[in-house]
Amino acid sequence: MAPRHGIVSSGASDTLCLALCSATRTASVALLDRGEVVVEHSAVADRQQAESLLPLVDRVLGDGGVTIEALGCIGLSIGPGSFTSLRIGVATVKGLVYGTDVQVVGVSTLQVLAEAAEIDGASLPKTAAIIGMLNAQRGEVYAAAFAGDNAAYAARGSVLPELVYDATELSTRLPTGCVLVGDGVDVVSAAIREKRGDDLAFAAGLGLEPTAGSVGRLAVAEFAERGGVDAAGLAPRYVRRAEAEVTRTAERFER
Repeated sequence: MAPRHGIVSSGASDTLCLALCSATRTASVALLDRGEVVVEHSAVADRQQAESLLPLVDRVLGDGGVTIEALGCIGLSIGPGSFTSLRIGVATVKGLVYGTDVQVVGVSTLQVLAEAAEIDGASLPKTAAIIGMLNAQRGEVYAAAFAGDNAAYAARGSVLPELVYDATELSTRLPTGCVLVGDGVDVVSAAIREKRGDDLAFAAGLGLEPTAGSVGRLAVAEFAERGGVDAAGLAPRYVRRAEAEVTRTAERFER
């Protein structure tokens, strides 16, 4: 996206948000002003998130003509996602705001997928639950349900809380008429179609990758309503424990 010029700011502005998304193999960074994306850049990082994220931040800030101190907040996708990538994202944000008063807003990667899909998919049913899905490997997906009514995304915890699921679990829990989005759909779609038939919608191509623009829109809304947190309190949301933690605690998921 080409930068919009004239955003240069010498002082802090509550209208400016820097957003980072590093939960998957594609890293992206965006600058938003009043909830609108001013400039956004991305790079396929694979295992090199640490080498890709900071250059993207520098490029976006340079194109936007702002400094970290000029921001109202920073938004970050805190998980679920790649364990290493999530840690890099959190560490990067903590380094960026060190010594400043800039507040941070962490948002769910699955919520980002749902928001991106609704922005991209004008034909999606406006009242259907949107199910954000990420490939969790081992034939499983990270998934959660969100309201699809263009309102604030409230996770439908009683329907599908943010956890790891296999196709069998999902086929019994997905609400009728919901829309499935994200790269996790390919992992479970065949098995779900076999059990559920055509009462679900699979939005191919929508929200396959979480984007910094969607992170920023969600962060701006959250910041306006509840404010942010000090970066010291920011932590990744892994959802699934690492194998070593499973062995140590005998618990598969984070509390």
